[in-house]
Amino acid sequence: MTTLRDATMVRIHVPVRAETLAAMLTGDAAAADGDPVLAVMLAVIREGGVLGDFGLYTGVVEIAPGWESFRSGPDAAPTLGSAGEASLSSTVILTTYAVCGPDDPALLAMVGRLLAAHPWEVPVIEVSPTRLAWRG
Repeated sequence: MTTLRDATMVRIHVPVRAETLAAMLTGDAAAADGDPVLAVMLAVIREGGVLGDFGLYTGVVEIAPGWESFRSGPDAAPTLGSAGEASLSSTVILTTYAVCGPDDPALLAMVGRLLAAHPWEVPVIEVSPTRLAWRG
């Protein structure tokens, strides 16, 4: 029987080195663990806790490579590029889930750790309530 289960989706936009993205695009999945920022984000998800916990499987995360374009404001201190100029960042988007509400203290603690480890001046970490199909 299929049921729907309340959950929270967490999507983290993570800057990666250009060589990490290039290696991943050729199928080298191990390159993710060699990137200094991406490895930390993955470690938080994989260590256990509410993120990526599906009971029989833990550390569940989708890894999607890509790029982000942005123009930082004149008062910004961007990690990449210069204030006021358009930049293109090699980025990996991590999507994981927690089978709890978005205000759950354990989830907020893990999101806080992701924020603390994120190098961007304004990290992009989306936290959205959702429902997951579940075999019940």
